[in-house]
Amino acid sequence: MSVPRLGVGLQFNPELIGWFPFLDQPLDALEILFDSVMSPLDGPGLISPRAVDLMRDITDKYPLLGHSNYGGDFGFDDLMSTAAVRRHVPLSQKFNVSSVANHCFYGDASWSDVWSSPLQFSRAEAVRVAARARALQDLYGVPLAHENAAYYRVCPGSDMPEEEFLARMLELSGTYLHLDLHNLYANEQNHRARGYSIHRFLSTIPLDRIITIHMAGGRWINGQYHDLHDTQVAEAVWGLLDDVLSRARPGAVILEYETQSLYCNGEMADTGRTTDLILSDLERGRAAWDRAYGRASRRTTRSEAA
Repeated sequence: MSVPRLGVGLQFNPELIGWFPFLDQPLDALEILFDSVMSPLDGPGLISPRAVDLMRDITDKYPLLGHSNYGGDFGFDDLMSTAAVRRHVPLSQKFNVSSVANHCFYGDASWSDVWSSPLQFSRAEAVRVAARARALQDLYGVPLAHENAAYYRVCPGSDMPEEEFLARMLELSGTYLHLDLHNLYANEQNHRARGYSIHRFLSTIPLDRIITIHMAGGRWINGQYHDLHDTQVAEAVWGLLDDVLSRARPGAVILEYETQSLYCNGEMADTGRTTDLILSDLERGRAAWDRAYGRASRRTTRSEAA
């Protein structure tokens, strides 16, 4: 399967809709959270009625990537019964996405609100998860990439490092990697005492299987670093991006932002300041991409030149 080289874009987060000017930006790509636009599983439709007109405007303007948060991809329900198959697969086809990413964590209909429930990094789970991933990629019909998760505790029963687990799963499944650089940074902050190493992670995973990259920021709260997406991209993560772009050839770099988290510790959200923050990060992301591959490699640059 091939992945187009697009450039730098944003995740289309519903928390930003209504005040951040997505449609005014010359983005190279837009990542759609399928969970945020799908209709409920107990309803008859595919797209939430509130998202129909919005998605029509977006699909006319941008190349789209798909992202499945709560698809139940790696849970224990029958794969065909999951949101990934019943909603996200047809949405990916309707929106003509070039690839889909999912999270490396557990989830099913009973606890899909649990965010950081990491996979058990074991040899047995690598085999089980790879079989589901391979079947799901066949259903999508486009490359399926797995996002390394930020997590606060290692799942009991793990018998191998995260990076070895991912490398083995990709080998068995024939799928791809959606590399979240801020998740790497967060995990190193929280698991440094047990020897977590970004350098070892990047030296172990197959860099040629990276097809998309996530960038974000976060903050320390009560002695733990949180992947909140509520600040500018962390400075250390920019250095990681330069390193990875020098050694890999992803199709897109996607920046992530939340706003609800900005109310943390009595702090008030400032949409004007946050808009400036996002646009500044976008420019910095484009500059990093251009240093690695040249300006003409980005979709918007090619479009403007044409």
